[in-house]
Amino acid sequence: MTDSDAAEPQALLAAATCVLFDFDGPMCGLFHGHPAAGVAAELRAWAARAVPRVPADLMATWRSVDDPHAILSEAARRLPGSDLVGELEELLTSQESTATETAAATQGADQLIRRLSAAGIRLAVTTNNSASAVSLYLARVGLTEFFGKHVHGRMRDPRLLKPNPHCLIRALETTGSTATESLMIGDSVADYGAAAQLGVPFLGYARSPRKRDLLSKAGAKAIVASMSELVPVLDGAEPGLRVE
Repeated sequence: MTDSDAAEPQALLAAATCVLFDFDGPMCGLFHGHPAAGVAAELRAWAARAVPRVPADLMATWRSVDDPHAILSEAARRLPGSDLVGELEELLTSQESTATETAAATQGADQLIRRLSAAGIRLAVTTNNSASAVSLYLARVGLTEFFGKHVHGRMRDPRLLKPNPHCLIRALETTGSTATESLMIGDSVADYGAAAQLGVPFLGYARSPRKRDLLSKAGAKAIVASMSELVPVLDGAEPGLRVE
């Protein structure tokens, strides 16, 4: 089944035997208490101290960039495989780990995860954030048991960030799932692009009209404004019924 086969969010979820969650957004607001703009500023400050290893024109492109992943991705594109990119990625991982201490749970996400697991649906995290930061958050909020080893985050090579489907491929492999029986829940065009490349049905999460418009224009047909909307789909599901 693909997005075009079932545009209703509830139908997509009801058909899935494996759900792949993006992390920042559908599960939590990672940078709620440690803003992404501040993290981007930290990366720029570090890069400024690393001159001349960082080209001046590259620094110039980052002046007004508030997305730390965009900074890392551009560095990887310009300086692939360099020590500088590795160091920048380590700094971002450290900043994300700090952010987990004040990350705000997305309303309804905790309940949805617990209900999905109780229904026997396989769960995995597929994210551009670091796996170590995700694990810290899951431990803090008591969700580790629902994902286990199925946390697939950013690799050392930032060129594998979504929309590259690398983390989704790893999740399908570790959960023993096929693309068509799975469902990706994400909040970005990159999430949609990664899922579309593999034929994984996609469910968008968009709190704002702007984000909904971006996902819709990218091709997403099923979009919800709240994770809580999905919880009733599991009413009456028999425990463990979906897992073979």
